[in-house]
Amino acid sequence: MLKTIKRLLDPNERQVKKYFQIAEQIDALEESISSLSDEELRAKTGEFKDRLSRGETLDDILPEAFAVTREASKRVLGMRHFRVQLVGGMVLHNGDIAEMRTGEGKTLVSTLPAYLNALTGKGVHVVTVNDYLARRDKEWMGQIFEFLGLTVGLNVPFLSPDEKREAYQADITYGTNNEFGFDYLRDNMVAYQEQLTQRELNFAIVDEVDSILIDEARTPLIISGQANKATDLYYTADRVVSRLKAEDDYTLDIKTKQISLTDEGVKKVENALKVDNLYDMKNITLNHHIQQALKAHVTMHRDQDYVVDAEHGVVIVDEFTGRLMHGRRYSDGLHQAIEAKENIEVQHESMTLATVTLQNYFRLYDKLAGMTGTAKTEEEEFRRIYNMDVVIVPTNKPTVRQDLSDVLYKTEQEKFSAVIEQIEQMHSIGRPVLVGTVSIENSEKLSLLLKRKGIKHQVLNAKNHAKEAEIIAEAGQYGAVTIATNMAGRGTDIMLGENVAELGGLHVIGTERHESRRIDNQLRGRAGRQGDPGSTQFYLSFEDDLMKRFIPDRVKAMISRVMNDGEPLEGNIFTKSIANAQKQVENNNFDARRWVLQYDDVLNQQREIIYKQRRQVLTSENLDDVVLPMVKSSIERIVEVHTAGSDEEEWELDDILEYIHGNVLPEDRIDEEDVEDKNPEELVEFLYEEAKKYYEERRQELGDERMNEFSKVVVLRTVDRKWMDHIDAMDQLRQGIHLRAYGQDNPLRSYQFEGFAMFEAMVQEIQEEVVKYVMKAVVQEEETLTREEVTMNVTPISGGDTGEEKPKVVPLRRADKVGRNDPCPCGSGKKYKNCHYKK
Repeated sequence: MLKTIKRLLDPNERQVKKYFQIAEQIDALEESISSLSDEELRAKTGEFKDRLSRGETLDDILPEAFAVTREASKRVLGMRHFRVQLVGGMVLHNGDIAEMRTGEGKTLVSTLPAYLNALTGKGVHVVTVNDYLARRDKEWMGQIFEFLGLTVGLNVPFLSPDEKREAYQADITYGTNNEFGFDYLRDNMVAYQEQLTQRELNFAIVDEVDSILIDEARTPLIISGQANKATDLYYTADRVVSRLKAEDDYTLDIKTKQISLTDEGVKKVENALKVDNLYDMKNITLNHHIQQALKAHVTMHRDQDYVVDAEHGVVIVDEFTGRLMHGRRYSDGLHQAIEAKENIEVQHESMTLATVTLQNYFRLYDKLAGMTGTAKTEEEEFRRIYNMDVVIVPTNKPTVRQDLSDVLYKTEQEKFSAVIEQIEQMHSIGRPVLVGTVSIENSEKLSLLLKRKGIKHQVLNAKNHAKEAEIIAEAGQYGAVTIATNMAGRGTDIMLGENVAELGGLHVIGTERHESRRIDNQLRGRAGRQGDPGSTQFYLSFEDDLMKRFIPDRVKAMISRVMNDGEPLEGNIFTKSIANAQKQVENNNFDARRWVLQYDDVLNQQREIIYKQRRQVLTSENLDDVVLPMVKSSIERIVEVHTAGSDEEEWELDDILEYIHGNVLPEDRIDEEDVEDKNPEELVEFLYEEAKKYYEERRQELGDERMNEFSKVVVLRTVDRKWMDHIDAMDQLRQGIHLRAYGQDNPLRSYQFEGFAMFEAMVQEIQEEVVKYVMKAVVQEEETLTREEVTMNVTPISGGDTGEEKPKVVPLRRADKVGRNDPCPCGSGKKYKNCHYKK
């Protein structure tokens, strides 16, 4: 009775029940839809588009569109959507997360909302975790869409701009999260409208949504260029740090992974570097290099955090998936410190040209949905950051997998011996085994032990991930033994071989608990698909990272007292402590991601303003509405600065004229008599009218098309250069802002206010530079002038940097003003009238 009441009150149960009622409507249409010919079925796509154009909504046509998709799948792939898959499709269409167990056919589920939403003509992006899955799904599921008359694109690395544009113009585009994000950044760096690749971001369906939106959320996508910084210091710092000894010269907090030099360590470093005080301001760069070298030596481990590749050098290993992250580099000089540690060539530090976090990129879509086998543990984060609920979709068949109790050993050696013994036992009866490890190092250690036993096996880790799908696909065959890092072939089903079900199905062994329960659940989920038999068990030791970091010493001591050497402890005695430790880590990680997001939101609001205005410039055929307000703002600023006193005799009219002659008008255009006997408002109006006349003369001289092209290049080049400098400045501000807490200031609030002031100053600099170039630069007169030549031949003839002191920064008058009730651009979350409007 109690269970029945609980089920009735469960919001997930109520929501799923509603979806099942719609699924019954879809089933009722199956007979009539299946009676249609191929041509009649294909014609339904045109019919749906017509109905949408006449005012029907996607929800109105959902039952019939899903029925049509299911019928097309039956005819093209021989696969019929189960009723629970129809429910999963509705969850995705609603902009939520469908949590579906491994083997429930999430890839097929995505075809339903993808087809329905593609009917609007605005495009649908299906996002996967790697290129292999993107290609597979496009070629496999794409057959359904093409049968129904829709186009399908593939967005993977190394495509030409034309190929990318074609992929994005398709009704449905498959690709990886990184590639979609990088294309967004690249589109906001192009010089001409026809170079754009993406359309507006309409609807994204994210496969393995927890991996992409949670695990990778703290790693920003960065397009960078090379900075001119010397690399010698990295080698010097590495030599110094390599001589330091743990405990004597530095200490490590194993829970926070913070490293601190002891007094003795500081003395050794100062002597080696020949400096008096390592913490002196003039030695801040040296200190930074020492800290990064310490981090590289003490907390970054080869074949766990990174691998060293002969071709690519130091390559990061994703801690959640175990995959190599080619093209990614640790920031703040850490990557270079690791290169010095490994005694390979240190690459130059990079300068950020454009950056965005995956969190903020995916929040740009009008509608966002996702699917995974494990999301419920992170539901709060999905709801608060992405406004998506997690809906648990029932399995098509009851789950019969056995999840056995954890087994605990005192030492890692004892644990691995027991794991090998268990593998031997399963292998002897032909039952397939999948062993999950948390690091490449441990996967290779187990492989070596199995070789000594003469047990044939496959190893799947970041070093041989190219064969990932092939290895995982064979993992369920009779007698198969597979060792895999955390990736465990996500996205690829493990199908049981002949007679394997009778033996008990796939047996999954976890060799260590991950700090996230979700990763453990993913490993368990490899067994027991679609009602198959299977079993899972975790083998632990007190020497595991999670146990060392988060299980209290008193708990370990208490448990150790009841254990004999070599004998395990099995049961639920310590399971609660492990679960609590995992929850603690998950909460810490959530807080860290939320903290990162709060800081990134400040830059994100600024990025959206810059990118929006940049896109307007890119697509505009006439830039008068962009350039002339900049001219007026520059004139207003200079007049305000030099007429600040109430006494007219104190007004600095000479300085105003000097600025106007240097930046806006030719010297013979106006003189002192023209600016005398005018109040500030009249002076601004007079100078602006003269500037408009001269601007029109330049337009007539160059011609409309040429003037617009020239102005566009000037604006875009100026914005891009200033924006890059601003990103770098904001990064430096962020790195030191935490110190404000010592002065009782809120670091985030300080970052918001100072970041806003820096943004305003950047906008002012953009305006002044654009005005100077548009109004004063010489443009080549040849008729054959190309766009590239316009870009290269902008030459200022006067008004350059004279080395004199620039006017003080005054409040900026925006051309595109922020409304009093609009959100303040500083990122505080307050209305503009209650924040910077008053400043």
